[in-house]
Parts: sequence; structure tokens; C-alpha cells
Amino acid sequence: MFDSKIYIKRRETLKKKIGNGIILFLGNNETPMNYTNNTYQFRQDSTFLYYFGLDQPGLAAIIDINEDKEIVFGNDFSVDDIVWMGPQQTIKHRAAKCGVKLTSPLSELETICANAVKQGRKIHFIPQYRHDNILTIHKLLGLAPKRVNDYASTVLIKTIAEQRYVKSEEEIAEIEKAIEISFEMQTSAMRFAKPGMLERDVMGFVAGLAMSLGSGLSFPVILSRHGETLHNHNYNNRFKAGDLVVNDSGAESTLHYASDITRTFPVSGKFTPEQKDIYEIILISQLVGIDEIKPGVTFKSVHLKTATVIAEGLKALGFMKGSMKDAVEAGAHALFFPHGLGHLLGLDVHDMENLGENNFGYDENLKRSTQFGLKYLRYAKPLVPGIVITVEPGIYFIPQLIDKWQGEKKFKEFINYDKVNRFRKFGGIRIEDDILVTQKGSRVLGKPIPKAVEDVEEVASDKI
Repeated sequence: MFDSKIYIKRRETLKKKIGNGIILFLGNNETPMNYTNNTYQFRQDSTFLYYFGLDQPGLAAIIDINEDKEIVFGNDFSVDDIVWMGPQQTIKHRAAKCGVKLTSPLSELETICANAVKQGRKIHFIPQYRHDNILTIHKLLGLAPKRVNDYASTVLIKTIAEQRYVKSEEEIAEIEKAIEISFEMQTSAMRFAKPGMLERDVMGFVAGLAMSLGSGLSFPVILSRHGETLHNHNYNNRFKAGDLVVNDSGAESTLHYASDITRTFPVSGKFTPEQKDIYEIILISQLVGIDEIKPGVTFKSVHLKTATVIAEGLKALGFMKGSMKDAVEAGAHALFFPHGLGHLLGLDVHDMENLGENNFGYDENLKRSTQFGLKYLRYAKPLVPGIVITVEPGIYFIPQLIDKWQGEKKFKEFINYDKVNRFRKFGGIRIEDDILVTQKGSRVLGKPIPKAVEDVEEVASDKI
């Protein structure tokens, strides 16, 4: 945990901005895999961590703004529990670490909420993503389960997003700790992967590093010879000489701050000329995108600048034709680059996605696009100092998408389908780093992870 003063200050800021009513926080519970006592690895809710820092299941909390009262709810462990789990700190002892003096058993939460409902008091809560917590809200507030998230507090969502998206020095330090783990995950994968291995051989190695060096993975590893599948979680393919490996993976620090890094490398240690040509387009576009990041600049404009660099590079190789300004405006580049440039990063790898991206990534002045590719941009608003955001351009040859667009004669004025079809089995390339917006520009967080062609080849050739 951070120092208790940090959590106290966060809650004080929240109370002042909300101004009235009760704020309800639900922590996460243990989740069974296949029977009650065989559970998945526990992960606390990030909003609960942000305001209370208590990393154990079975907790809830309220902030009663009008009565200036904060209570953490939870049940102390019985002797039967201790037999299996060892001695445990009391709820009161834990709550004191985040500056909360009042604690109560979980059963008291129902009574307090029932009284507040009877009195017609406003109870603020954020959207719930776990079914057990949806049912808890139903029980506490009497809302129909299917309608629970319809009643989530807009003012609370906006206020939490405003607080969480600008990172403090302590938070940035935690993210950099997670990126230190990513350095080991990425460079070790380059050295470890060899032709003849299964993807899961390397994925398991990478996941083990995250477990041994921090709090585990920040999301399921994407590690595949099929880089054209953006979120490929199938690890059963066998690497062949000449394959490219996309390793999109991240770790959590011990306080659960995330990293998210992608590198693409040749499993045999050397890029082919065709792979190198396309790789260098992505590398240049990423460097241009990072250079564009500065306070006041919209991330949407950074995305479009990066897309234009990609399109111009593909035109130089004969994959595209015509005006690349017009092609990007029309969305023709999305055949090759069908996703957004990046996303916010923090306690969540897609930071605050549970609050709804349109609640913090867009506003009344900047509406989300409906255009294929651009609509997947998760954050578009102007950048401000303290934001941490990923920059992850890619080029992919997706046979099904190629077939669809070619069959529809889509963007034939911009796309050279004859050349594209010769690369149907190419796969995909992505490069990603985590970027801090500074007062005057930006900074790539963490120790540099090899991404220049010669540096990647040097590490990938040094097999262990």
C-alpha cells in the first residue's frame, strides 16, 4: 500500500467534488473455477484499490458525505479460516492502514443502505462488471439486476475518471516497476523462442516471469505467430523458421499498476527483407506518434498522424495508391491498421474501461467515430500532463478482411489488392510502449526495450 495520507487525500477530493449523499464501494470476491473452494487468482477492484488500497476479498466501504463518515465493511477470519490460511490481520487493523477508523461486519452494510433508501438519500455507485456484485447492489438497493448499471452515478463516474487519469509520482513509479518486469518478459521471450517450439512454451515462460517478479499478468498474454489476430489467446501453433512472433504482454507491480508492451521479433533471429520493410514502417510510425504527444494535442490527431505515416509507407511498398491524406480520411488504411493507436494505462491495463470509455475518452466536443478502425480508438481527447497512454501502431494482413473488402470493391482507388493478396500469409506486426505525457512533451517509461531492427535481431539471435 501507499502511505495512508495518499488514500485520505484521494477520498477528501472525491467527497468535495461529489458534495452530497453516500458513495458505495464494492470490493471483489473470490471467484470459483470449478467448485467453491478452488478459486481463480484474486484481483481486487481497481477503484477500491485507488481509494482504500485494501487488497483482500470480501470487503466493501461507504463514504457518507453528509455525516463525514467513512466505514470499511468486512468479516474477521474465524479460527476455522485461520487453520487453512494462517493468522490474519483484523479488518480494523487493515482499515487503519488507509486512514479509515470505522469498521463493521458486512451484514451491517445492508442495514445502512436500507435506511438510506428509506430516507430517500442519494447512493452513488459505479457500473459493476461482476455478476455477484450486481446481485449485491440488487440486494442492497432493491434495483432489478438487469437495470443495476442503468442507475450508476454519472457524476461519480466522471469524478473518478478525472482523479484517476492523471497519475501521481508514486503511481508513475509503480508503472515503471511493472515495465521493468516487461523488459524481462520481452527480452527473455526473444532469446527463448525457437523454431519447433509451441507458442504455449514461450507464453508459459513469459507468464512465469510476471508471477515471479510482481503480482502476475495485467492481462492474458498475446503471444503468437498469427500476429494478424489482434487478441490471439490460442497458444497451440508451432513456430517455424521464418516466423514472426508478436508478444503483447504486461505485468502488474505488487500494488497492481500495469504495464503493456508489445514487441515483434523473428523466431529465427533475422528478419526477412519483406518483414524488415514492413517492420520499419511501424517503427517509424510509432516514433512519430510518440513525438507528436504533448499537452493540448488530441490523441485522435496523434492516431491520424500515425495512420498517415503507415499509409505513406505502404504506398511506397506498392500496397496503397493515390492520395494518402484522402485514404486516411476515408478509412482505407484500416485494412492494415484496424485498431486505435492506444489506451490509458494505470491500475487497469485499459485504465478505467469499466467506467465506460465514452465517459472519459470522449466528450460533448469530441464524439466517437463510427468509421471502421477509428471507432476502436479508446481515448481521443486532448492530452494533459500526468496521463500514461500506450502507443501501439501495427500492420496486419487479415485474409478474411481482405476478402470482404475486395469482394465489395471497397477503396479500390486506394488499395492495390493484387499486391495485398501476395502477402495474405504474412501475419502482423505491432510495436507498443507506455508513454507519460509531461509538461512539455512526453517520455517513454521504463528501461528501453529493444525495438530497432538491429537491436531486436541481436537479442533474438542470442538464444538460451
